Amino acid sequence: MRVLMTGSEGYIGAVMRDVLADAGHEVVGLDTGYFEGCDFGDPPTPIPLIKRDLREVEATDFEGFDAVAHLAALSNDPLGNLAPGVTEAINTNGSIRVAEKAKEAGVPRFLFASSCSLYGQGAALGLTEEAEPNPQTPYAHSKIDFERALQAMADDNFSPVYLRNATAYGVSPRLRFDIVVNNLCGWAWTTGKIQMSSDGTPWRPLVHIRDISRAFLCALEAPKDVIHNQAFNVGSSKNNVQIRDIAFKVQKQMPECEVTFGNSDGDNRTYNVDFTKIETKLPGFGEAQISVDDAITEFLDAFKRLSTKEEDFQSRLYTRLKQINHLRSEGRLSDDLVWL
Repeated sequence: MRVLMTGSEGYIGAVMRDVLADAGHEVVGLDTGYFEGCDFGDPPTPIPLIKRDLREVEATDFEGFDAVAHLAALSNDPLGNLAPGVTEAINTNGSIRVAEKAKEAGVPRFLFASSCSLYGQGAALGLTEEAEPNPQTPYAHSKIDFERALQAMADDNFSPVYLRNATAYGVSPRLRFDIVVNNLCGWAWTTGKIQMSSDGTPWRPLVHIRDISRAFLCALEAPKDVIHNQAFNVGSSKNNVQIRDIAFKVQKQMPECEVTFGNSDGDNRTYNVDFTKIETKLPGFGEAQISVDDAITEFLDAFKRLSTKEEDFQSRLYTRLKQINHLRSEGRLSDDLVWL
C-alpha cells in the first residue's frame, strides 16, 4: 500500500517507517519539522516528505494514498500543558482537518495513534477498550476528542481505527528522554542515580516502539471488518507495571545505580490496561515482543556505542518541551507554534 505517515520525523515515526517499508509498503512522510536534526546516532532512513503543519493540509496532500498513519501531535503532557488552547488547535482540530482532507481525497483507511492516557485515573485494574475515558490532561483530552470525531466520520468508504498506545519506550533515531523508561535509563547511565519525586506506585502500561509499529502494520493489512471503527489497546499485560518496578529493572542491569523515592509529584494518573483484544482480534499481532528488560539492554548498548553523557541526556534534542521552547526563544515559532 501507499501510506502517508504524519509525524514521520518524530520518535515513533522514525522507526515505524522502516517497519512498514520492510513489509513492502511505500511510505511518504508529512511533518512540520519541529524535531528536525534531533538525532540520536544516525538520522532516520530518508523518505519522501511533505513539510506541512497539520493545520494547513489540503486534500491534494492525500491524493493517491491507500491509508494514513496519523502519528503527529504535541506528543506528551508537559507539551500539552504548555498552552492547552494550542494542544486543542493541533491535536484535535488539526487532526480533524487531516481526517476530513484524507476522506475528501478518497483515502479508505485511517490509522490513528491514540493513547492509553485517555483512561487517566482508572479505578479498576485491566481497563478494556470499553472502559469510560477519564482524561486528566489536555493531551489525553485531545485523544478521546479526536476519536469521537473520527467515529462520526466513519462510513463504508472511510475506515478509521484507534490504536491506543501504552506509554512508549525504546531506542529511536529521534530519541525522547521525556518518557518514563527512557528517562530512567538515561538518569541511571549518566548520573548513577534515579531520584524519583513520587513514591513510584502509579501503574503504567508500557510498549516498545517497534511493537507499536507492528500494531500499525497489522491494522494496515487487516480485513476491513476487523478494524473498521474499532479501538485497540496497544501493549502487553506483562508490561503493566508500577513505576517503581521500572526503576528496579534498570538497577538490576546497572547495580551501582542508586534508586530513591519521594512522596508525590502531583501526577494523579494511574491506569492498568487490558490488551486481550489486540492479542486475540488483530490478525498477525499476537503478543508484544520486546520487554522492558530487553529495552534497557538496548539502551545500555546504545549509550556505550555513542558515549552518551549527562549533557547529551539533558540537552534540548531529546526533550520535546525543551526543543519547542528553544525554537520559540529563537523567534522561529510563534506562541501558537506556527513557523515564523
